[in-house]
Amino acid sequence: MEPTVEITRRGAERLARGHLWIYRSDVARAPPPGSDVVAVVDGRRRFVGRAFWSDRSQISLRIVTREEEPIDEPFLAGRIASALALRAAAFPGETTWRLVHGEADLLPGVVVDRYGEVAVLQTLVPATDRRKALLAELVARATGASTVVERNDVRVRELEGLPQLKGVLRGPAPGVVEYREGEVRLRIDPLAGQKTGGFLDQRENHVLAGGYARGRCLDCFSYAGGFALQLARHAERVTAVEMQPTAAGLLRENAALNGAAHLELVEANAFDYLRDRSEEDAAFDLVVLDPPAFAKNRDALPAARRGYKEINLRAIQVLRPGGILITASCSYHLAEEALEELLLEAARDAGREVQLLERRGAGRDHPVLLGVPETRYLKLLVARLP
Repeated sequence: MEPTVEITRRGAERLARGHLWIYRSDVARAPPPGSDVVAVVDGRRRFVGRAFWSDRSQISLRIVTREEEPIDEPFLAGRIASALALRAAAFPGETTWRLVHGEADLLPGVVVDRYGEVAVLQTLVPATDRRKALLAELVARATGASTVVERNDVRVRELEGLPQLKGVLRGPAPGVVEYREGEVRLRIDPLAGQKTGGFLDQRENHVLAGGYARGRCLDCFSYAGGFALQLARHAERVTAVEMQPTAAGLLRENAALNGAAHLELVEANAFDYLRDRSEEDAAFDLVVLDPPAFAKNRDALPAARRGYKEINLRAIQVLRPGGILITASCSYHLAEEALEELLLEAARDAGREVQLLERRGAGRDHPVLLGVPETRYLKLLVARLP
């Protein structure tokens, strides 16, 4: 029988509102050291759920189920099967998508991305890390993937006292893998690339951006070319800005793979490039801004706001009248309303008006669990500068 954790009234109210996390400050009675799966009770000793326990993190409990059921192999297999059913229905015939999106798929501390025959697993809390061999087996069994690798080289594991690891868990080493986003072919490296190799959360937004492309386009923070190559299908000329040599090399390969000879790669810091170009005449009909998260935590938000405003201001300054700005933030702590406010401030500073055309988030394979706002981290705005 698993250990029991008692939570405060405030913690119980948080769960009743739909959240799955309990912070250390709302733990009234902790389990013995080394615990991972625990039963959670309120102050009246009433069962409220089973959870993954973390000794080190400020997020002490992550509710896995509100039912009195064991968290065993059949349970985990069922959760993976449920996640797979969603992706199979949303993307019939495709084999590249996020399979498990943590809390949003009711599997806290687990992320799985699938690229055809290769699945990439992240186990982000002690309970799932101890079960990573089982999770890799269940993922391979459910999807038929021949290789499962771990990309546990993410900073969030440090908050859990877990080491940085990456490598092959099952099957042969994957090397470079290829997949499609619409008509665009992309190659990524699941073991050496950023995140799990690609940015699947932006996949549907990549394709959307291509529909707005015309004339001369600029893609900043381009990585392997997800946005740039979609723009190149319709634009006369595309400039892609990427400062990391490994990502720039992938972008070159992907441009050649797609025959995008009119795509120019600039290896530079996007801030510096935009600042320099903003001092010249407006030259672009569309600009994409897809930067890394500037606000990793709430304390970083003031500096992040300045960074987001700066790049949006410079992007507006390089846009011709009637130009389109596609601007994104993957910082959870920067709300969509705040991003819109920053965009308005930047437009005012540039002496321009701004029309908002679309509000978007991550793709359908990155569902949002209502009650857990942290599962909605990606915001993307499509705007026009008349």
